[in-house]
Amino acid sequence: MTFLRAVLAGLAVALAVPAAAVATDRFVVRDEPTATARSVQHARQAPQEFNLVGLHWQGSGAIWFRTLATGGGWSGWQLAAPEAEDAPDLGSPERAARRGWKLGSPYWTGPASSIQYRFQGRVERLRAYFIWSDPGAKTGRPPNVLDARAAQPTIIRRSQWGADESIVRAPPYYASSVRFAVVHHTAGTNSYSASDSAAIVRGIERYHVLANGWNDIGYNFLVDKYGQVFEGRGGGIAKNVVGAHAEGFNTGSTGVAVLGNYEAQRISAKARAALVHLLAWRLDVAHVNPAGKLTWTSGGNPEYPAGTKVSVRAVSGHRDTGPTGCPGGSLYAQLPGITADVAATGLPKLYAPTVSGSLGGLVRFTATLSASATWTVSIRDGSGALVASGTGTGKAVDWTWNASANPFGTYTYEIAAGPDTLPAQGRVPGPPPLEVTSLKARPHAITPNGDGVGESTSVSYALSTAATVTVQVLDSSANVVRSLATSQSYRIGTPSLTWNGRNSSGKVVRDGNYRIRVTATSPGQHASKSRRVVVDRTLGHLEVAPTPFSPNGDGRLDSATVGFRLARQAETRVWIMDGERVVKVLHPRGTLAAGASSFQWAGRGRSGAIADGTYRAMVEATTALGTRRLSVPVVLDTRAPVLRAVSARLRDGRTRLKVWLSEAATLRLRWASPDWADGGSRLASRPAGYSRLTLPRAMRVRVQGVDAAANAGARVVAQVAR
Repeated sequence: MTFLRAVLAGLAVALAVPAAAVATDRFVVRDEPTATARSVQHARQAPQEFNLVGLHWQGSGAIWFRTLATGGGWSGWQLAAPEAEDAPDLGSPERAARRGWKLGSPYWTGPASSIQYRFQGRVERLRAYFIWSDPGAKTGRPPNVLDARAAQPTIIRRSQWGADESIVRAPPYYASSVRFAVVHHTAGTNSYSASDSAAIVRGIERYHVLANGWNDIGYNFLVDKYGQVFEGRGGGIAKNVVGAHAEGFNTGSTGVAVLGNYEAQRISAKARAALVHLLAWRLDVAHVNPAGKLTWTSGGNPEYPAGTKVSVRAVSGHRDTGPTGCPGGSLYAQLPGITADVAATGLPKLYAPTVSGSLGGLVRFTATLSASATWTVSIRDGSGALVASGTGTGKAVDWTWNASANPFGTYTYEIAAGPDTLPAQGRVPGPPPLEVTSLKARPHAITPNGDGVGESTSVSYALSTAATVTVQVLDSSANVVRSLATSQSYRIGTPSLTWNGRNSSGKVVRDGNYRIRVTATSPGQHASKSRRVVVDRTLGHLEVAPTPFSPNGDGRLDSATVGFRLARQAETRVWIMDGERVVKVLHPRGTLAAGASSFQWAGRGRSGAIADGTYRAMVEATTALGTRRLSVPVVLDTRAPVLRAVSARLRDGRTRLKVWLSEAATLRLRWASPDWADGGSRLASRPAGYSRLTLPRAMRVRVQGVDAAANAGARVVAQVAR
């Protein structure tokens, strides 16, 4: 029988525990009937004696339960899920283990034999987890003895309270830092003995892992009413272990749960002292100001959807992060006083150490002290030798190290402010990882054949950090054809180089496939990237003549010739385009031999005459190297220029003529006496619009405009006014 079938059948499963606990801890699961989900069920005998119980169910309804003590007497009714948002973050692997189920909290009942349920609303399935966690298991530490300093408190470690490491589902994962603490209560009974506490913690671990499917116990620490502090989730009490205690706010927080229910009852003086000492130490390790506030981005829960900015205190109650009453009204009301005591414990302190910048440039170190003091920032290399330091006095630490001249490597820093202040230590950020990005060669195919089109490619790339760069052109056999840059130093940015298709001797390389390779190096780092480039001179020297031309049947420039040259045989197509529309195919796809080719265009489209305008002559040639395409504009113009003589006057013995043209044209000018017996002529090019010309003394002037397409306009005669 599989474990899952055993679970569904309600078969008891005994689990081995470490030697620190008596090996009598037991875990049993049973599916319960829900047929009478709108009433109080009859009491049911549990499959084993238990002292901790938790419920899972499906449906929108709610469940209450009560238990019958082994010695007789029913407990009060308890809500099955008073702290439903004690959970891993949305999207985490451990969150998916029990998708579709509502998860009740683990409740310490003391020795019990029976259970009874009360339902409200729709409950479709109910699964109960009965745990016997032996209170007789020995722990390795007596209750804590706490002092007023922020030194590490006495913490009962996992091996001492009997954590079952064999059931832990995955290694711990860590946040980059701890920024705040979240205080909880477990919402179970307050009637437990000091020797029960370790058993309660073991029971919570079993329920969180075996019932909820989480990786480990959800809380980072637990505190009982006797002042005992227990290590929670494994991974290191001073490390930034991500727990499963505040849905959407687990990453970057540490979760501390006080055993018991503190909705109406105040926590004991011993529990309060232990909580203050624990928070003072843990937040001091994280260099967090306990009295501070911050804005945190929710990872998602029913009250704060993912991405919501939420203001939280450095010492927050669970209800500050989600829709819950945790840590109970009484304990929540005590948090401001607890926070004040945490902030006053273990002074002086160092808060919010920050390092900005990186090796190879300026590195700035800042922090805040709880009181004015002399501070020092020390930088050491990998061997531990001091390489730089700065000092100052006051509450604000602010010092900048110029690391531009230091070789890259491993450096550590320490911000210290006297023997009574916990220093901040860490690694100086190295330069960002060296990367060659955004490598481009435009165009990717070049035709170095002397026609002035596609003769070279522009090579550009980006560096993530300053580096020494070599840029090479390699042929298909990985031989270096040309070095565009050799061991040149570049800063962060986008350098640009050009390759003209020639080798290191200045000769044009053979047609074929090549690679542009960019290799960057910096101390301890190396990066390389390549981009394909094709040298293909198959198609070149595309020309159209004449342009403009005028297919109007007057015998002058009535057609245009599209000419080009092929360096080798190719599948070729020639056509005329108007924007995105094909106007005329001059040569359908077919094989043309190497050499010069030309095709005539009479200025007509597929269906006949077309409008004047600018078109494009397109040629495409395909070989084993790929397809190459060239295009040039061609202007069709059948309209003659319109000319108007605005004025013609004789002034200072010269003829002053003013004309207007509809388009640029060459003016054919002739001037003479009234009978045209004497005079002269000349040509003058003028733009569109108004123009002035000065001619010899004349009685009249005859003007005709001829445009670039040889369209001749009407002749205009102007009489010269005296």
